[in-house]
Amino acid sequence: MTKKTKSKIAATPTNLQTSTGFWLAKSEPDVYGIADLKRDKRTLWEGVRNYQARNFMRAMQTGDRVFFYHSNADPSGVAGVATVSALAQPDPLQFDKRSEFFDAAATKEQPRWSAVELAFEKEFARVISLKELRAVKALSTLLILQRGNRLSVTPVQPVEFRAICALA
Repeated sequence: MTKKTKSKIAATPTNLQTSTGFWLAKSEPDVYGIADLKRDKRTLWEGVRNYQARNFMRAMQTGDRVFFYHSNADPSGVAGVATVSALAQPDPLQFDKRSEFFDAAATKEQPRWSAVELAFEKEFARVISLKELRAVKALSTLLILQRGNRLSVTPVQPVEFRAICALA
C-alpha cells in the first residue's frame, strides 16, 4: 500500500464564498492543454458550438472553479484546475470568416455563441484518468461519466469536486 498524501488543491477553498459553482471543461491537449494555460496564464474558452455547453458557460460566475479535462488523450482525464476570471462574452470566432468556428447567422447585435475567460490555477502532478474517475462511488453522477454525454462544458457538484481533488 502506498502512502496517501494530501492534495495540493484545497477541497474547500477559502474563496468558496465568492464561487457559485464548479465546472469541467474539455480540450484536446494537442490543441490546447493545461500546459498551454499554465504558460498563457489566461485564455478565452472559445469555439464551443453546442447550445447546452454554451448555456453552461453563460451560467458561470467569476471565481467559479473549473476542472481542465484532457480529452482524446492517453490517458483522458482531469489534468488540473482553472478559475473563471471573466464572465461570458460573445465568442469572437463566430464573427471571423477565416475561423472554423465562424457562424454566418451570428451578428454583433445578436451573437449566438459565448466564451468565458479562464485563468490557470493548478496543474495536477498526473492526469486523473477516466478509469480512475469511474472507480469512485462519489462520482457516479458526474456528467462526463454518463453514457452518451459528449458536452465540452459541464457542471460539477461540490461533492464531486472534492472527490476529484482528493485523487490529485
